Amino acid sequence: MRTPSSIELQDVSKKFGRITALEKVSFSVKPGELFFILGPSGCGKTTLLRILAGLETPDSGAILFNGKDIASLPPYQRGAPMVFQNYALWPHLSVFDNIAFGLVERKITRAEIKSRVDETLHRVGMKELAARMPGQLSGGQQQRVVLARALVLNPDIMLLDEPLSNLDAKLRVEMREEIEKLHKETGITFIYVTHDQTEALSLADRLVVMHNGKISALGTPFELYHRPPNVFCADFLGEANLVPGRISGRNGDLYLVETAFGLWTAASSAGNKIENGTAVECLIRPENIRTEKPDSDSNRFEAEVKSIRLNGPTVTAVIQAGGISLCATLLNEYAVNLRIGATITWHISPVNTVAIVET
Repeated sequence: MRTPSSIELQDVSKKFGRITALEKVSFSVKPGELFFILGPSGCGKTTLLRILAGLETPDSGAILFNGKDIASLPPYQRGAPMVFQNYALWPHLSVFDNIAFGLVERKITRAEIKSRVDETLHRVGMKELAARMPGQLSGGQQQRVVLARALVLNPDIMLLDEPLSNLDAKLRVEMREEIEKLHKETGITFIYVTHDQTEALSLADRLVVMHNGKISALGTPFELYHRPPNVFCADFLGEANLVPGRISGRNGDLYLVETAFGLWTAASSAGNKIENGTAVECLIRPENIRTEKPDSDSNRFEAEVKSIRLNGPTVTAVIQAGGISLCATLLNEYAVNLRIGATITWHISPVNTVAIVET
C-alpha cells in the first residue's frame, strides 16, 4: 500500500466558453483524510474532481500532490483513480475480470493479479461473487465492484463522484458505512463529491461547501453545521430557520439582536467582529426549538402551531409568529400536547441561536 497523499489546490480556475465553472479555488487536504466537496448541481464540484483526476485541464492555478505539481501527468500516472456514479463496468467481463482490468493494462504478472484481486474482493465482501457478470449484481454489489476496481490499484488517492446517487435509501446507508470502513482500513486519502448533506455530515473529516464555482465554506461537519460562516452554508447544510435581525449590543461573549420576536441573545461564528447596527440573519436549527421550560427567559416567544408532521421518532411542527414561519423538530415525548391552532411558548437557547452577517 502506498503512503496517502496530501493535496493542495492553489487558485484553480476553469471556464467552459463564457461559463465560469471554477474561480480561484484554493484548499488543502491532509494525507489520509476523508474530504468532501459538497454543493448543489452546477456549483463546479464535479469539474474540480475531474481536474484532480486529470480528465480536465485547469485554465490557471496549480494542483500539488505531496508538494509536487501534477498538472503535466496523465490520469494513469497520478495514483488517483476515479469512482463514477454510473458504475461504468464492462458488461462482458466477470466481477474478477472487471477488478483486474487496470492491473492487466499495467502488465502485472498473473500471479500478482490474482493475489491482489482476491484480497480486494475479500475486503469489499464480494469474494463469493467473483465469477458473476455485472448484470447479475444488485446496485450495491455493482458499487462494491467499482470501489474494488479502484482499491486494487493501491492508489495514493481515491476520487469519488457521487458514488451512491443511483442507490435506494437503505443501500445508501449501507454503502456509507462500507466506504467509511474501507477508508479506515486503507488510510487512503479520499476526495468525495456529493450534493447529499447527510453523506457529508456523517462521513467527512472536513469538507468544503461550493457555490457558483467558489468555496463558500471550509471546516469540519460540526463547525459548519453549528457555526456556518455565511447564509448560503447555513441554508444548504441541513435544515435552517433564518430570522432577520439587527445587532443592538453585547452580553458577554454573545450578541443582542432585535428581531420580529423581540430582543434575542445570539452567538456568532464571526467572534467579536460584528458592530452595532449590523444586519444579520439568526440561524436556528429545527431541533433546537423547544417547548419544555427553559433555564432563562432568553429567546422565548409565543407562536401558533400551523401544521404537524409525524416523522417516526420525531415530529416536525410549522409554527408562526410576527408574520414569520419556523420549523421545529421535537422528540415524540415533547410533542404529545401539540395541537394545530394552539398558541404556546417556545424557547431557543442563545448558544443555539447564531447571528450571521448578511453578505
